[in-house]
Amino acid sequence: MDAFSYLSVLISIIVGLAVTQVLQGFRGLMLARSRVRAYWPALVWAVLVLVLCVQVWWAMFGLSQRPAARWTFFDFGMVLLQTVPLYLMAGLVLPDIDIERGLDLREHYFAHHRWFFSLMVLLLLVSILKVRVLMGHWTGPTDMAFQLAFVVPATIGAWTRREWYHKLQAPLAVAGVGAYIITLFMHLE
Repeated sequence: MDAFSYLSVLISIIVGLAVTQVLQGFRGLMLARSRVRAYWPALVWAVLVLVLCVQVWWAMFGLSQRPAARWTFFDFGMVLLQTVPLYLMAGLVLPDIDIERGLDLREHYFAHHRWFFSLMVLLLLVSILKVRVLMGHWTGPTDMAFQLAFVVPATIGAWTRREWYHKLQAPLAVAGVGAYIITLFMHLE
């Protein structure tokens, strides 16, 4: 087994648990659907967290070409650190659902938006720092522009409760994440 195959197991487990968190949230919503008051920005973000999980996992393949001798515990820690805010976002995006009680997704969304979007900022900053640590240089200008373009609205999202902003931010994030993936991650590299 090569070094990356070994190291990627733990990364895959954490990303897989994040996917499980979101899918269990959707399952709970389906089971309690008659008692759920939907809030579409929360549902959009839940889908986006799934997409981000897949994108992070997909992008990790680029590390498979890194020679085994270049991996250090610190390097692996940086890669692993990127999965932590992603997992926590997955745990916050949809509530644990008691199918016997009612649920207001809008209430849940605004009860946790500060943590959710702060974790998103952390995820983005760790992603940028990870490239610096592993490659010895900052990420390319296109990737850096996308990452920083996501940091600003996520920071605003963490600190504002203005509903119009959150209803605007969700579809813009869909477009941004879509453009990011199309521009930088269409093919395994």
